[in-house]
Amino acid sequence: MAAILGGGLGGLSTGYYLLKNNLNSNNNLKLYLLEATNYCGGWIKSIRTKDYVFEQGPRTIRPKGVTGLNTLNMIQDLGLSEHITPIKPDHPAARNRMIYVNNNLYLLPSSLKGVFQKNEPFSKPLIYALYHDLKKPHKQLKDDSIYNFVERRFGKEIADYAISPMICGICAGDAKEISVKFLMKTLFEWEQTHGGVVKGLMKSLFSSKTGNELVLSDLARKAQEEKWSVYTIKGGLEMFPNKLQAHLKDNNVTMNLSTKVEAIEFVDSGSVSLNIQTGEKLSVNHVYSSIPAYCLASLVQKQHPELAKTLKDIPFVTVGIVNLYFATQKPLIKPAFGFLVPPIENSPILGVVFDSCCMPDQNGTVLTVMLGGRWFEEKFGKNTTSENLYNIAVKEVGSILDIKDKPTAFNVNILNRCIPQYVVGHYERVDEIRQYIKSNNLPISLIGSSYDGAN
Repeated sequence: MAAILGGGLGGLSTGYYLLKNNLNSNNNLKLYLLEATNYCGGWIKSIRTKDYVFEQGPRTIRPKGVTGLNTLNMIQDLGLSEHITPIKPDHPAARNRMIYVNNNLYLLPSSLKGVFQKNEPFSKPLIYALYHDLKKPHKQLKDDSIYNFVERRFGKEIADYAISPMICGICAGDAKEISVKFLMKTLFEWEQTHGGVVKGLMKSLFSSKTGNELVLSDLARKAQEEKWSVYTIKGGLEMFPNKLQAHLKDNNVTMNLSTKVEAIEFVDSGSVSLNIQTGEKLSVNHVYSSIPAYCLASLVQKQHPELAKTLKDIPFVTVGIVNLYFATQKPLIKPAFGFLVPPIENSPILGVVFDSCCMPDQNGTVLTVMLGGRWFEEKFGKNTTSENLYNIAVKEVGSILDIKDKPTAFNVNILNRCIPQYVVGHYERVDEIRQYIKSNNLPISLIGSSYDGAN
């Protein structure tokens, strides 16, 4: 018997793959999934009406890399292929991504031609960043912040206006704190091994690729051939965890919602006791924890305080999400994915996503404003209200996009401690956590975004 802690996408996916591996090995595995709330899907939540969809968390999925292709394989297996809406390279949401600098919106280059042209707010064509990399000596380092790395290799403007806002968009974090291994591990390794990114790139072009080729579903193959930028799901991304949940139920996984685990007791190397809030105990042979690191820390605190401390050291940030719907049919925005705001602008918002351009079946104009992140408490204090965040969002959107209309409908959600921060030293910390588990022979596996990055 095994238990999965957490019914977010990480926990549901773990159940899916455990079932798949169990089917292939012909073992008789009994699985429990325990979720503290009455909802599966974690931060993925969609508000659907006949006119719009408000995504309160993620809205698109990247198809790139092994993880992205595996996800597409899973989506096809779940029967969701016909609901997928891809954003291809020629789509405005793929071509048009903007940053807000000095009270102006600037379009970031999206083609090879654009790299050779001068694009504000950059003072030179981006090709000069490659010259900067070629002439710059490298530092021998075990890790570095992504800001320091990019500034060193490509210059301060790239770090300030390209990478810093991108980190805000991906993990609502500060590029001056986030590990370069989070987003640019290969580029960092090229610098450390070959002395520069361009040199490393050139050498990689002549190196042979090894490893097992992933077996691709028709959907994954189509995403590769058509070079999808990202994709979403018609009717809301929530359909994905809903389908996963139904799949687990259909395959006899015991789904325990509104079930809060208060403590984990490791009896021996092959037995774990989960103490439930109701007073019940569940004994299993193995635990798969997909809950945030700080939640797991409280469960193992009594028996393994050293492990709990290291888990607590992984920082998380809070993000405010304000969804806005404008019923007017007149165009309020130019077609684009949206815009991000570099931290040097000292803005209360991280960026705005143009959902009515990125997502299908939207009438009127739908925008999502992201606020706070690494700077949430600094900008809004400890006890901000939904009304305050709404007012700030409407004011910023009105000023930046010159929208005079009042929203027809809106939704505000404060996602408390929702995104882990992969700060410098994060991967060494995760290795330390996993080494502790291995050394103490604890029957627990750590999965989810707390440890291995978001995709």
